[in-house]
Amino acid sequence: MGMMGNVLPLLMGWGLDKCLGDPSCLPHPVVAFGRWIAFVERHANKGRCRRAKGTLLVGFSVAGVFLLTWLFLFFLSRLCAAWPAGGSYVFLSAEGILVFYCLCGTTLVREVRLVFRAADRSLDEGRRQVARIVGRDTAHLSDKEVRTAALETLAENLSDGVVAPLFWFYLLGLPGMMAYKMVNTMDSMIGYRTDRYREFGWAAARLDDVANYVPARLTAFLMALSAHLPHRGRKAARGLKDELRFILRHGPRHASPNSGYPEAALAGILDCRFGGPHDYFGQSFPKPYIGNRDRALRTEDLQTAVGVNLWAECLMVLCGVALSFL
Repeated sequence: MGMMGNVLPLLMGWGLDKCLGDPSCLPHPVVAFGRWIAFVERHANKGRCRRAKGTLLVGFSVAGVFLLTWLFLFFLSRLCAAWPAGGSYVFLSAEGILVFYCLCGTTLVREVRLVFRAADRSLDEGRRQVARIVGRDTAHLSDKEVRTAALETLAENLSDGVVAPLFWFYLLGLPGMMAYKMVNTMDSMIGYRTDRYREFGWAAARLDDVANYVPARLTAFLMALSAHLPHRGRKAARGLKDELRFILRHGPRHASPNSGYPEAALAGILDCRFGGPHDYFGQSFPKPYIGNRDRALRTEDLQTAVGVNLWAECLMVLCGVALSFL
């Protein structure tokens, strides 16, 4: 299959995500990951040695997903080899479907659009809608905070939901991509610094920081580049060089070592301010601000952010195509 063995699953998976998003009628491996994590957390996150038990969960789960994906592809390749006429197409299709399951760019954009539409109708609807895509408490958010939370999530999850999975796909193939999704799912469920998860989720949060270190910075660079593509529509607030300086200055201000970089990229492009204190599970956490201009966000800002995300995805996919031909 040669170079096409890498390119076709990539393009097929990304194309399916653009067309379908995450259809609720289809079984999804991330749902299975979540059920596994919730089951273990419910039974193990108690008593003594919580950090050790959480670390065992992380090691076993990530290594297990990597190995199971590798074994699935290995045995499928052997089965397909016995079918010379169409075996290679079956194998490539299976790889493409797994890539599709690991990407969530379209669903993310869809959810953020729904937040803005709900907020246009009423503040209560906006709060309920944004609660679907953020981990923070939303009951007391203002209209501006609802929209800001949605755009922060759009930027952060461009890294978690598209760039990082593709980065690990390019580096370690489908087993690495699936293992990354397990890491990210664990972090989203137990990687909080609350009383309940501080010890048990410690390893999940630290591994997620490592797994996203390069992808988060790559995402910020791709977003900055996307905002300055010719004929892209709305003019960026800064030149590319100034935008990169803005990212390097404001990216480290986030409590996370990674999330601040794509958020800083979008804050610079929109000339707005993200961050600030948030509540999680009833506890308040002080967070620094990213950006300088505290202003209301409008639908025009959403359209700009969606366009930047799409172009950044395109650039990341083109990187994979180029790597396959090198």
